[in-house]
Amino acid sequence: MSAKSANAMWGGRFSAGPDAIMEAINASIGFDKRLAPQDIAGSRAHAAMLAATGILTEEDAAAIDQGLTQVLAEIEAGDFTFSTALEDIHMNVEARLRELIGPSAGRLHTARSRNDQVAVDFRIWVRDQCDVAITGLEALMRAFLAQAEAGADWVMPGFTHLQTAQPVTWGHHMMAYVEMFARDRSRFADARARMNECPLGAAALAGTSFPIDRHMTAQTLGFDRPTANSLDSVSDRDFALEYLSAASICAMHLSRFAEELVIWSSAQFRFVRMSDRFSTGSSIMPQKRNPDAAELLRAKLGRIMGATVALLTIMKGLPLSYSKDMQEDKEQVFDAADTLALGLAAMEGMVSDLTANRAALEAAAASGFSTATDLADWLVRELNLPFRDAHHVTGSLVKLAEDKGCDLPDLTLAEMQKVHGEITEAVYAVLGVHNSVASRTSYGGTAPENVRAQIARWKEVLG
Repeated sequence: MSAKSANAMWGGRFSAGPDAIMEAINASIGFDKRLAPQDIAGSRAHAAMLAATGILTEEDAAAIDQGLTQVLAEIEAGDFTFSTALEDIHMNVEARLRELIGPSAGRLHTARSRNDQVAVDFRIWVRDQCDVAITGLEALMRAFLAQAEAGADWVMPGFTHLQTAQPVTWGHHMMAYVEMFARDRSRFADARARMNECPLGAAALAGTSFPIDRHMTAQTLGFDRPTANSLDSVSDRDFALEYLSAASICAMHLSRFAEELVIWSSAQFRFVRMSDRFSTGSSIMPQKRNPDAAELLRAKLGRIMGATVALLTIMKGLPLSYSKDMQEDKEQVFDAADTLALGLAAMEGMVSDLTANRAALEAAAASGFSTATDLADWLVRELNLPFRDAHHVTGSLVKLAEDKGCDLPDLTLAEMQKVHGEITEAVYAVLGVHNSVASRTSYGGTAPENVRAQIARWKEVLG
């Protein structure tokens, strides 16, 4: 069989045969070069510790540190040539270090393995992404706070099943997202605290016989402590999964508001107007104003959830400790982190630029018998009816209004009294949407005074 026909089975791209395929499937430098700053920080900390414990001479440690500093500068300047043949970021950095300082570079890998090296690199990177997410969330929360403050007493319909339920305030609706994103913020903070243990020094899987000081490297790299079990240290990717889990919940929250923006900006609702920065026109329909940014965000955020499932699937069948499968842990996390950072920034921009249509919100708040529950509550309070009886009377009044083609406040007192004779003129005080929202003063309720109190609380929290 000719070489040409033998290689045909591997496909045109891999004309060199199985070796090319193995290189392509084995190499991770195409994506893990993103870990260069973390890898070099970990190596510098490791070298300093080796010198402090007498494992490495001060001269070798100084040469290594100087060389690593130069490698990082070359990478940041775009002057570094990454090699697929060297597989990963660790070997690429070490090879360049050897070119710069000679054989001393080979001493850097004393008392460590690529297993604990990648574990610390990736953990530092994910830890940093928790900080990025928290910063983005706080900016977004401030944007929602500004919207809430501007419309703390504006009335709008509150929905269940996307059907008009009860009147609420615009401020209350905005503050609902502040609460959601605050929980996301706390999840990232919790995950960050839990992952802040340093795996460096676990070596391949069993630790090392060298007298290393893992507490020193942990402290140097900003960790609270070293990890306590070497097997777990190199096989754990919980930190990435926790980040992805928090990111997925956050993405879901972002997507829910993106969906509301799409609905609210439609001609049928006219609740909001998105700025020109986040809207586009149609190539054929000149009247169109499309909420493309919200739609794209709604779609992109699904990638984060997909990344979570992908990494769970990678990890679920792996025995302890390290398996090469775990090389596939990074691309999904990198993409998810990029998508989340973009999503938070885009949503913060959309919310900051958003203009609410107060008149349309108020008109919609008064439609759909939104004060029916207020009427039922009034019947309970004033006429001492059991709630189920009050519910029945209110339902009868709603049907009467439907048949007449009017809303509840438009029914005459005589018409109401035909349904229940003890209803008085005082009932009209609870049928207005402003009266309705003002009455909801229970903790967490929609009353404007509640909304303003929550705004003040969150402003103080965020500083």
